[in-house]
Amino acid sequence: MGSQPYAPETWCTWLVPLIFLVCIFMFGYTMYVNDCPETTGPENCILYHPLGRFSFQPLTENHLFGPSIHMLKLMGGLDRKLVVDDGDSWRLFSCIWLHAGVVHLLVNMLSLLLTGIRLEGEFGFLRIGPLYVLSGFGGSLLSCLCQETGKETISVGASGALFGLLGAMLSDLITNWTIYTRKCVAFALLGIVIALNLAAGFIPGVDNSAHMGGFISGFLLGFIFLLRPQYGYVSSKYIAAGYDIKQRKPKYKFYQKLLWVAALVAFVIG
Repeated sequence: MGSQPYAPETWCTWLVPLIFLVCIFMFGYTMYVNDCPETTGPENCILYHPLGRFSFQPLTENHLFGPSIHMLKLMGGLDRKLVVDDGDSWRLFSCIWLHAGVVHLLVNMLSLLLTGIRLEGEFGFLRIGPLYVLSGFGGSLLSCLCQETGKETISVGASGALFGLLGAMLSDLITNWTIYTRKCVAFALLGIVIALNLAAGFIPGVDNSAHMGGFISGFLLGFIFLLRPQYGYVSSKYIAAGYDIKQRKPKYKFYQKLLWVAALVAFVIG
């Protein structure tokens, strides 16, 4: 999103690849437990001969090449009735590790690698980890609130958390504005990416409320977790002897602190 006028410290990226592997494992385990040939009949399963127990449900039931809706529910899919009436609040977190099918999984994992690797490399796992999980929670919460009462709807996927990463990239650009070059280009490119992803949420069957909840959560959390020292700030350990410390630039600008407080209050209240 635009080159920077200094070389920031880079972090070893291991958390995002771990999240990638966990999502792949959970999908494989879900397909193993689903066991389409046993529950539906081999003749009805997609790709039964090469995949066997891991074959997919009929396209009439799941057009994304995945398990049954019932299995997604058993594995921790988000269901408003179970969360509200039965107290299964853990589903607000478990659903972000599940995916409805191969198509769903591939799209989300590609987005995870493209956005997550860059953010973790710049900010480290201690910031990106909580941001990812809390954004997923925010997406799940809004999805749960928007589900129709009395209608069984199972929502799964890392989309809320991934939209949270996009929202955090936007807040990073705003709060750390002074360290970016080609600011307008960076803002325009990120705006186009966000708009295209949000537009895809209006495709039938896609839970756009989870996307919006994750994006809003990530946008607010970005002001909290992704705060960077302004350009020109020098840590005291790098100041040469005799340098007038009082003349140094402050670590953070006033507007950065103001955004931090406002975002924290908005996220907690929201």
